[in-house]
Amino acid sequence: MTEHEVVPVIPAQGRGFRAYSAKHLDQLIARAGLSESERLAVRAVATVLPFRTNDYVVDRLIDWAAAPDDPIYRLVFPQADMLPAEDIKPIADMLARGAPDREIQAAARGLRMRLNPHPAGQLALNIPEIADEPLPGVQHKYPETVLVFPKQGQTCHAYCTYCFRWAQFVGEPDLKMATDDMARVVAYLQSHQEVTSVLITGGDPMIMGAGVLRHYIEPLLDPRLEHIESIRIGTKSLAYWPQRFVTDPDADETLELFEKVLAAGKTLALMAHFSHPRELDPPQVATAAERIRATGAIIRTQAPLIRTINDDAQTWQVMWRAHLRMGMVPYYMFVERDTGPQGYFAVPLARAVEIFRDAYSSVSGLCRTVRGPSMSATPGKVCIDGVAEIAGQRVFVLHMIQARDPSLVGRPFFAEFDPSAVWLTDLRPAFADRFPFEPDPADATGLWQEELLPAG
Repeated sequence: MTEHEVVPVIPAQGRGFRAYSAKHLDQLIARAGLSESERLAVRAVATVLPFRTNDYVVDRLIDWAAAPDDPIYRLVFPQADMLPAEDIKPIADMLARGAPDREIQAAARGLRMRLNPHPAGQLALNIPEIADEPLPGVQHKYPETVLVFPKQGQTCHAYCTYCFRWAQFVGEPDLKMATDDMARVVAYLQSHQEVTSVLITGGDPMIMGAGVLRHYIEPLLDPRLEHIESIRIGTKSLAYWPQRFVTDPDADETLELFEKVLAAGKTLALMAHFSHPRELDPPQVATAAERIRATGAIIRTQAPLIRTINDDAQTWQVMWRAHLRMGMVPYYMFVERDTGPQGYFAVPLARAVEIFRDAYSSVSGLCRTVRGPSMSATPGKVCIDGVAEIAGQRVFVLHMIQARDPSLVGRPFFAEFDPSAVWLTDLRPAFADRFPFEPDPADATGLWQEELLPAG
């Protein structure tokens, strides 16, 4: 995305939807009281990482009197210090002197490549093959689950500043995952009877109109795919544009499509992304959730733990209880992934455990469906169960919720306690010379050797 790109209004969202892009950024952040130099630094960050929001978020969710410290403002607007000053200053200087866009974009691209745009082996390890050919826009990391990235769904109603899928939105074709070839997807699923669940993800699939969404969902209802038990849709639309299910021109048609999935004997789950309780305040959210649930679909909620936005137990307790009141199921608290501005948003794992425990202990059993803090790392989803003292040593207690190697799921293991660790690769094994998912050091060709063996 260049600074001057205009994001078009999406017709399927109706006349009420207005998107703001980097073109509008300086005018919008001026409302937060930022100085000219601060706005220049923000614009420089926005040449590297994507920016997009909409009038609903700007007018209904942000408390402008509290900006730039307001959590929703920080959720959608780039921050001047999100990236190292030594990296951003040269780009800010280019903007200040009116450098050619190609020069600015070359500098931005160089910085993006250093930000681990595709963490957890997304491109190197997860792309499946059919007839000895790669299947682009599809990921198959765990035996029972396949992810599909619809070509028309690789944007969102608004972008989260910490999004681990930021590489989908920056106009780098080599970084984007997308497909519109559902015939090949169906053929792949037919040949993989172990797959029971398909996750349609993005971007945000709910940016697509009902007709386009049908192109991706209806093929999954093919009787030849009887082994597919559930379809999941990853979406932030309930938080950023609940009108999608209430007043948009194709809201009813979309809900009828959901009903069709249930009528085919499959479970439909919306994996709703809520980062802060204020996203639940507008009445349209409760109405949208009620209409979705009336189709028979399930709504499960998830979000990462993010510094300066939701890094306290009270925020999560309030959010989980609100989800329960609206009939939604708390599902995951994630750890900020090792990509993009991770260093800016990450919360130390030791602190994450405390926040999760304090929030979890203050809600009813019906909210305790939530799992976390969970790291979606290369070998799988690693959950930090807590901190304990064993044999006189303070350690993290962990287990794998999901794994490339299914035999590792649920097996507890231990890491040396490190108060500054923010990700799996910061940890060292305790009571063993390696973690269960790591190869024997004698096998130098092990799948995760380079990424996951501790340094030193």
